Amino acid sequence: MTDTAVTSPPDRTESSPAPAATGRRFRLAAVGGQNISLIGALVIVLALFGSLNENYLSWSNMQVIGEAATLVGLLAIVQTVVIICGALDISVGSQAGLASVVSAMVFTSTGSSAWTGIAAALGIGVLAGVLNGVIIVYGRVNPTIATLAGLAAYKGVAQLVSDGRAQGYVLNDSVFVFLGRGKIAGLPVMIWVLAVVALSVHVLLTYTDIGRNLYAIGGNDTAARLAGISINKYLIAAYALCGTVAAVAGILLTARTGSGQPVSGSEGLELKAITAAALGGCALKGGKGGIGGTLLAVALLGALENGLTVQGINTFWQNIAQGALLVIAVVIQQRRTKERRIGLPT
Repeated sequence: MTDTAVTSPPDRTESSPAPAATGRRFRLAAVGGQNISLIGALVIVLALFGSLNENYLSWSNMQVIGEAATLVGLLAIVQTVVIICGALDISVGSQAGLASVVSAMVFTSTGSSAWTGIAAALGIGVLAGVLNGVIIVYGRVNPTIATLAGLAAYKGVAQLVSDGRAQGYVLNDSVFVFLGRGKIAGLPVMIWVLAVVALSVHVLLTYTDIGRNLYAIGGNDTAARLAGISINKYLIAAYALCGTVAAVAGILLTARTGSGQPVSGSEGLELKAITAAALGGCALKGGKGGIGGTLLAVALLGALENGLTVQGINTFWQNIAQGALLVIAVVIQQRRTKERRIGLPT
């Protein structure tokens, strides 16, 4: 008869975590540390301004915040896609302004045909996005430089065709009124548009081969190329998507203001979009990021901007706060990646 060794069950306190602790860690991992920080910051901002002004947390003001954040949110979503690829698009605000002007001018010139104006705006958005991608891919121009040129060029075209003034009047059309001021289930249509775009892009990035390939390109473009991914096609497609959604933002800008706006309402949106994407966890070198974090950052920026406005604080301070948040987001990224700081030894 052979002796068999009897082993005692492992001590849970030493070798395996308790189920409750494991569950907590799983839930935290699912949400993400970056998102938890954003949620905490959002709660603090809401609580702070809510204590300073009793109307700040009202349902009507929450809708105002949502509508105001819609344009930034749309551009931040597609900025997230481009940044995941390891690129950047500084021209999205100018593209939105150009699309706004085109939608109103075509609407007026075609005898008040809203859908023709919307189609023209979407067409100009796709064209601008593809042009950005082609310049970057085939002109071998750095994305920052190429889209910085686009920022100036698209803004100039919008001012040229509109003579630098607001164009058209669209609030006599039911389609534009519905887009700018209508509601579905008690929520503004603009917020529903943002939700549909956000969900669509989230599904694209998370559950499709296209999304996985975009992350692969941003994470390691050499490995992606060796794996057979057509990087050039993906980059052009990403910028085309960026231009399309920027055009949607421009159409909503027209619907909200009642006319085509070449600059007013769209200027500065690119910086807000980049700030939101960076705050939301996008690595500016590519390969990392998600729509959930970006939307939380958009909500935080919108709540902060609205709170400062309600308190009557000078808009110049809002710009300073926005710039500071972008710097903070990048510093946090650098710390997390442990990348060597410029000018200092490793």
